[in-house]
Amino acid sequence: MKISLQPYTLQRCHEFWQNYEADPDMMDGSFTYDPNWVERYFHGKCQENNRRYFAICADEIVIGEIQLKSINMDEKSAVLSVHLNSACYKNRGFGTEAQRQMIAYGFEQLGLQKIYADCLHRNQRSRHIIEKLGFRHLRSDDSFHYFMLER
Repeated sequence: MKISLQPYTLQRCHEFWQNYEADPDMMDGSFTYDPNWVERYFHGKCQENNRRYFAICADEIVIGEIQLKSINMDEKSAVLSVHLNSACYKNRGFGTEAQRQMIAYGFEQLGLQKIYADCLHRNQRSRHIIEKLGFRHLRSDDSFHYFMLER
């Protein structure tokens, strides 16, 4: 399957969340699809000026969402966030490839100089990918590890 980043439309947002399976490395509890919640989510977070959201597509299937958030053009920085919707897409390189594409977009299209990332302590898969992509560990607190990648 070929991975591409596509504009995150409301339809793609619904497709992502309709197929979402709660990941114990990311959240506690379960998830139930609610179309009204997805509408609020999309029109809230996905429309903010300091975010760039994309759907991660394998061929034409939405398998995740990825974003650069907290974009600060004065500091030329942003925070990378990725979210795959099902365990069947994890450990296959899809998230890594999507993050590579998003990092290139941030540096080349937006002119960023620094991209930050974080992950929960329990999310070892995410930490492994962040480090594999060249991010440098900055610090940790009670819940998260924090990283930075410079151009």
